[in-house]
Amino acid sequence: MRRRMLGLAVAVMTLAGAAGCGSSDSGSGGSSSASGGRKTQVTVGVIPIVDVAPLYLGQKKGFFADRGIELKMVTAQGGAAIIPGVVSGQFQFGFSNTTSLMLAQTKGVPVKSVVNGAASNGKVGADVTAVLVRKDSPVKSAKDLAGRTVAVNTLQNIGDTTVRESVRKDGGDPAKVKFVEIPFDQMPAALDGGRVDAAWMGEPAQTVAKAQGARVIASPFAETDPKLTVATWFTSAKVTQQDPALVKNFTEAMTESLQYATGHPDEARQILTTYTKISGDVLSGLILPGWPAQVDTASLEKLATLGEKDGIFGGKKPDIPALFS
Repeated sequence: MRRRMLGLAVAVMTLAGAAGCGSSDSGSGGSSSASGGRKTQVTVGVIPIVDVAPLYLGQKKGFFADRGIELKMVTAQGGAAIIPGVVSGQFQFGFSNTTSLMLAQTKGVPVKSVVNGAASNGKVGADVTAVLVRKDSPVKSAKDLAGRTVAVNTLQNIGDTTVRESVRKDGGDPAKVKFVEIPFDQMPAALDGGRVDAAWMGEPAQTVAKAQGARVIASPFAETDPKLTVATWFTSAKVTQQDPALVKNFTEAMTESLQYATGHPDEARQILTTYTKISGDVLSGLILPGWPAQVDTASLEKLATLGEKDGIFGGKKPDIPALFS
């Protein structure tokens, strides 16, 4: 696992170097001004989960077009995979969980969070992520995960860190949990088929799993911190320096999108049908995250401390104010 993380860091740093040696163009076409009549095409790295619904909703409502931005979304398995794409210039912006961004920063990767992405809704038993087990599983609560196999979408990241915290708070031994990496959309089948004992799922995967009879035994985000900032939208230092107007326009459009999604949850659910395989008949049961416009710094400090315990950051402490302010 350590070799895998070192390999990821080397890959990210290589891409960072390549980006630094590239041309001065930020990778977007046209003008970044909303008043010039031309649209700037902006490529955004996303994960096909409910958390990114405000971006698609904002695109539909014209919040980005109003500021001269034409969006193109490209999907990836997780934030750890999106970061190299942003640094290399493949994407101008990306969506990533906050642990991945902290890890990148401690490795010297030039990334900067520009606006909030998603947060825990604070509801234990009904949060946007959960650990689920089969209906007939002997696992009754988080402490029972010790010695068992749990699926996460990315190893050594926000999923296993917060799952360990749930186990710890429930009186179990977090060091004895075994994690395996499986994409979110494959987790319901992996759990139902017995390939894993439990799975830490986002939405819509957990709603699909529940329809198959799975049950929730832990809510790691809410149990770690009910206000936990779990993901943000970010860009590279290169883009912030070379096109501050684009960053400003994207941030303003994304903020408006977060506020609209918060006030119109039914529309946020419905927009999922445009970028996931979820069917309309399960939308009503879908659990939504919180979409505050601002990050919660205290929750990020707590997450960073837990990541340090896990050895994710290689002995370096993330600089939360520098990364997220």
